Amino acid sequence: MHDTDNTSANTVQKPQTNRSAIKPAVRIQEMVLFSMLGTLMFCSKIIMELLPNIHLLGMFTMVYTLVFRKKALYPIYIYVFLNGLFAGFAAWWIPYLYLWTILWFVTMLLPQNMKRTTACIVYPLVCCLFGFCYGTLYAPAQALLFGMSFKGMCAWIVAGLPFDFLHGIGNLCAGLLIVPLTALLKKLVKH
Repeated sequence: MHDTDNTSANTVQKPQTNRSAIKPAVRIQEMVLFSMLGTLMFCSKIIMELLPNIHLLGMFTMVYTLVFRKKALYPIYIYVFLNGLFAGFAAWWIPYLYLWTILWFVTMLLPQNMKRTTACIVYPLVCCLFGFCYGTLYAPAQALLFGMSFKGMCAWIVAGLPFDFLHGIGNLCAGLLIVPLTALLKKLVKH
């Protein structure tokens, strides 16, 4: 009897995977882009630190959310991390872990197909309201971290109202850039 070497019958074939079917959560191009956008947020904050509570962070948060939706959390939290890295991961930084997510979430709830004229009013107003509410949203973390009573937390909120007013007005002005920057970023991302 003659043995024939039938290698194809003796080898176990590996299942072939379709590499195009496996999609990473974030592509390399997105990683680079989100890193740059998060850094842009951080640099804009540093540049505008001379003005009390006036910055472009709310505007950037809304623009990124309108363009990238859920993935906007990447550049937002890159900004949060950079802020802690350069200024210190101290008690003041802990509210940053949820504050920007609140604005992101509110922006996610806004209708996506809003008319441009309506968006030119709604987006700056949402950004402005976030600025007005910033101290109030920040206060619970301060109260927990520093053992404030409810009364103490309310006093802390009231003491910060002038800064929240400036924050809201600054956000209103920056919010006027949301619609044009969203359109520009959408156009740039397509290419």
